[in-house]
Amino acid sequence: MPEISRFYGIRVMMFFDEHNPPHFHVEYNEYNAVIRIADLAITEGKLPPKAAGLIVEWALAHKEELIQDWELSQNDQQPHKIEPLK
Repeated sequence: MPEISRFYGIRVMMFFDEHNPPHFHVEYNEYNAVIRIADLAITEGKLPPKAAGLIVEWALAHKEELIQDWELSQNDQQPHKIEPLK
């Protein structure tokens, strides 16, 4: 599972050849979540509110890159790293 970004203790990843809808995985301390790219909703797991807010802020700024990485990972290609939240 390639890591595509890491910031403030939050790790963002995408699996290869994953099921639809397009999404990414997040780990933060003991929390794990799956976030749908289209609307940035948590579809599995949970995150503390502050971490969820940071993820949404980051994902809004990088939505096109997330979609491109999704397409790469669906074709078993290495997704690109995405700039962390600053």
